[in-house]
Amino acid sequence: MKKPNTTADIPEIRPGQSIELLKELHILTRDGKLNQDTRRKLKQVYHLYQFIEPLLDGAETLVDHGAGKSYLGFILYDLCIKNRATGEIIGIETRQELVEKSRELATMLGFERMRFLACTVEDSLTATELPASVDVVTALHACNTATDDAIRFALTKNARHIVLVPCCQAEVAATMRARKNESLSQKPLSELWRHPIHTRELGSHLTNVLRCLLLESHGYDVTVTELVGWEHSMKNELIIASRRDKSGGNPRKNARERAEAILREFNLEELAPRFTY
Repeated sequence: MKKPNTTADIPEIRPGQSIELLKELHILTRDGKLNQDTRRKLKQVYHLYQFIEPLLDGAETLVDHGAGKSYLGFILYDLCIKNRATGEIIGIETRQELVEKSRELATMLGFERMRFLACTVEDSLTATELPASVDVVTALHACNTATDDAIRFALTKNARHIVLVPCCQAEVAATMRARKNESLSQKPLSELWRHPIHTRELGSHLTNVLRCLLLESHGYDVTVTELVGWEHSMKNELIIASRRDKSGGNPRKNARERAEAILREFNLEELAPRFTY
């Protein structure tokens, strides 16, 4: 059977997409086919690409925080950056072995304006290899507090746009769980998280609400929507934040006060340093 050599052979793949890249990312099999799992993964990445592509207009630097295997960064570079005269994508990942693999793949494909750094969140804030400001920060399926780390990085770097797809979130729910007896004795509202499954679900929801308020308090307009249909992924919330002006001014006046009130109401004051700075 003839192996596909162009994207025209596979209707799901966007025109101009590198077949070799998709094989290296294991989205395509070695004989150039899509299976059901990889078709689902490709659909999610392309759907996210549709949201990010308009944000790259005029952008010079995109940082993918917690990049993992850098699926998103490679796809964005292949579709948006490689044919432009300028622009770069930087992947930040703590695991050195993943960084090395990404570097090797970028070299093999000739993606000269992709860079990868192996560093912690703290190190990324002051790393000399990174510019003082960036245009776009993404974090795809960043687990637990990794999404908050990406937000902190983006705010420190005065990013124009921030694109987040949070994954599992345990910190808020764990704090609610630890103080549940105290809350039940004081607040009728605590019935909302008396049962363990409700603690987990409400904790996840509150986490993203507090993240949105934090971004608004720093002068960003925030949109929250579905990434893909629920049949594809339960981790489905997409948060897009765009700075209102170049200086990051004009924050929503009551965003921080609302966040502080929510933390008090749900007995979460100890998490204020994460959500109200």
